[in-house]
Amino acid sequence: MFRRKGTIIAEGLKIVGSVTAEGLVEVNGQIEGDLYCTSLIISPKASISGGVQAERVVVNGRVEGPIHGGEVVLKSRAYVVGDIEHETLAIDSGAYFDGRSVHVGQLNGHAKAEKVSSRSRKSAAENAEETIVAA
Repeated sequence: MFRRKGTIIAEGLKIVGSVTAEGLVEVNGQIEGDLYCTSLIISPKASISGGVQAERVVVNGRVEGPIHGGEVVLKSRAYVVGDIEHETLAIDSGAYFDGRSVHVGQLNGHAKAEKVSSRSRKSAAENAEETIVAA
């Protein structure tokens, strides 16, 4: 039987403080602090109050704090308040996102920031209110 390696933070478990893990972390409980890992799944009942940093982040729960990731996906039950720094960002219909989307690309090391509010359930590109190019 194949079992994927990873860490599960179970429903009913509350962690206060920073969490660092290698590999996949699946959060079903609560974290009050920053989370650093390779790949992250935040379930619909989960909540994180703090920063998140991972190569791949899938949010279907609540995050209040900045997200730094390569590939970031906000699923339909996601509730995110905070800036997202990403290489790619996908926002499913029904997701709530209030913060800045900062695309970190390979083009001369410049970052492109967009103010996004998905309260109206539109895509990030349709909701871009401002664009800032940082040197």
